[in-house]
Amino acid sequence: VQLVESGGGSVQAGGSLKLSCVSSGYAYQSYCMGWFRQVPGQERVGIAGVDSDGRKRYSDSVLGRFTASADHVTNTLYLEMDDLKPEDTAMYYCAGASRACGSRYVLSESAYKYWGQGTQVTVS
Repeated sequence: VQLVESGGGSVQAGGSLKLSCVSSGYAYQSYCMGWFRQVPGQERVGIAGVDSDGRKRYSDSVLGRFTASADHVTNTLYLEMDDLKPEDTAMYYCAGASRACGSRYVLSESAYKYWGQGTQVTVS
């Protein structure tokens, strides 16, 4: 199983970015998928997730600004980020579970087995 993120970069406050996570060797549509972010010296935090039934959940910090979506044909998970703020600066990771899970778990790191290498987002 391999998860590969892309789409990170530098953007000014108020701008937008769209992250992609392509999965291989993994039928993710049956399981939970999530987006996490981590600032150096801090814990990795779940910000968006899609449960096994396609329901989405967001952290309060990104609710209304970020949108997770999935393309089952290309096995790609997306995170569209609008109205970016300097506090959104972090390394962003996608994650895949190895089993089905409900929406209450999608923002929890313990729900996930597979992780991408991360893509950096910097907002100034």
